[in-house]
Amino acid sequence: MTTPAATGHRPGRRTAARRENVTGLAMALPITLIVIAVIVVPIVWTVILSFQDARYSDVARNGLGNPFTLDNYIDAIVSPGFWKSIWTTVVYTIGTTLGSVVVGLAAALALRDKFRGRGVVRALMLLPYVAPVVAAAYVWTVMLNPQYGIINAIGKEFLGWETAVNFTGAAPQALLTVIVFEIWRYFPFAFMFLAAALTGLNRELEEVALVDGATPWQSFRHVVLPQLMPVVALLTLLRLVMTFNKFDDIYLLTGGAAGTQVAAVRVYDQLVGSGDIGAASANAVILAVILGIGLGVYLRLTRTKESRA
Repeated sequence: MTTPAATGHRPGRRTAARRENVTGLAMALPITLIVIAVIVVPIVWTVILSFQDARYSDVARNGLGNPFTLDNYIDAIVSPGFWKSIWTTVVYTIGTTLGSVVVGLAAALALRDKFRGRGVVRALMLLPYVAPVVAAAYVWTVMLNPQYGIINAIGKEFLGWETAVNFTGAAPQALLTVIVFEIWRYFPFAFMFLAAALTGLNRELEEVALVDGATPWQSFRHVVLPQLMPVVALLTLLRLVMTFNKFDDIYLLTGGAAGTQVAAVRVYDQLVGSGDIGAASANAVILAVILGIGLGVYLRLTRTKESRA
């Protein structure tokens, strides 16, 4: 006969372990329920609605009981407007991400060395990021107005513009305007990341490079930039995710007109304009899949470069 002592398992120890498991599950249960309610349920509901021909009245009347169909996905894929919005989103995302990172890096390098008033300059540089987006967009709209905006007044007076430029109401300058606005709004975000990273770099290597005859550009390219690349990669990834689903800045400036209808604005127009919840959900799911594929490719490329380094 095999006894508990012979098998190495004591009843008291098993009971204590079971109690610890129950306690752990009880502590994890609230956060699990919150995650399910806040994240899992909306995602699952969006996926289900994307397979239904559903509008506001249908959802209120039938709930999730509408028949399933692939029409929403077929309509989205064959729609030229959908692919145009995807292309606009890609151009907007890449342009704003690269622009904000480059401007943020330039600002971080410019304010790297101590000088009188550096703290004030840094604080002022953060204003675009902390200012309410509604107020910032309104100021830009007034400044760029073709009739009374200060930018057109300066252009006519000093730059020789014969006619006023409609920055937010005509293509292609409208898309360029929203890209510049996004860069202006979020380069402080990149600046904070990169300024913190620069403070941790060993400056002796740069001094040695300069003593050896390297120019400031060569010192930056071969000494500073390689050390910043992990931070730049993480920052680029964050900005790509944040910008790909951007809605408020573009909608406040142009309303999605003049070639600025990115995918998020298109989803909003489908929801509010036509009340087509099924089509909007299908567009949202396709966007999520595209974003997931893009992130997967980006992470794979990043890991490949890190493994080679």
